[in-house]
Amino acid sequence: MKAAILVDGGYYRKVALKAFKKENPEADADMLIKYCMRHLREKIRGEDTHYNLYRIFYYDCPPLDTSVYDPLEDKVINMKKHPHYTWMNRFLAELKKKRKVALRLGRLSENETNYTLKHDTVKKLMKNKITVEELTGKDFYLTSKQKGVDMKIGVDIASLAYKKQVDKIVLIAGDSDFVPAAKLARREGVDFVLDSLGRKIKEDLFEHIDGLRYCDDRLIMRKN
Repeated sequence: MKAAILVDGGYYRKVALKAFKKENPEADADMLIKYCMRHLREKIRGEDTHYNLYRIFYYDCPPLDTSVYDPLEDKVINMKKHPHYTWMNRFLAELKKKRKVALRLGRLSENETNYTLKHDTVKKLMKNKITVEELTGKDFYLTSKQKGVDMKIGVDIASLAYKKQVDKIVLIAGDSDFVPAAKLARREGVDFVLDSLGRKIKEDLFEHIDGLRYCDDRLIMRKN
């Protein structure tokens, strides 16, 4: 039996790297592959089930190479000089070298990339616990809207299912945008497993998947 593992890179980096992050992007890429490979063995109804890897599909966006306005510093920041730019390019380059790994890259919208105040910071400001003058860089995070990633995930799920290329699809993701594709795959007889990296999912999502699984207890320690 064959299994395909699909990874929403933006979600994986946001959640899993907090628990798994190593000293360099090369080690982080190795950790991603090791985590995915653990999905090839699963105990179902008390019996060990083994799958052969069809392919790992990794969906993400290259880092922005443009400039973004920083409201705290009141200046435009060249994103090529940001540490994340170097890390992300090295991380993607390392994944390209991996056996049976396919990158599906979208793009980040330059017009929808901004520095945004963190939720906890907004609450403190509204309750007058801090002032605007006390804000630091740690109170902001960079938000970017991905283009094309969700579509690529949906197309690949449909293709894998219609062509009968795999018996099982594991999707590492955290939102419900995958539901139409998951329903299609299940109708075609594919076992569809969701890995939300230890995060809770909405109860009504269980009816659209064949199982919910994560592969490392460190994720539970870090969940919200």
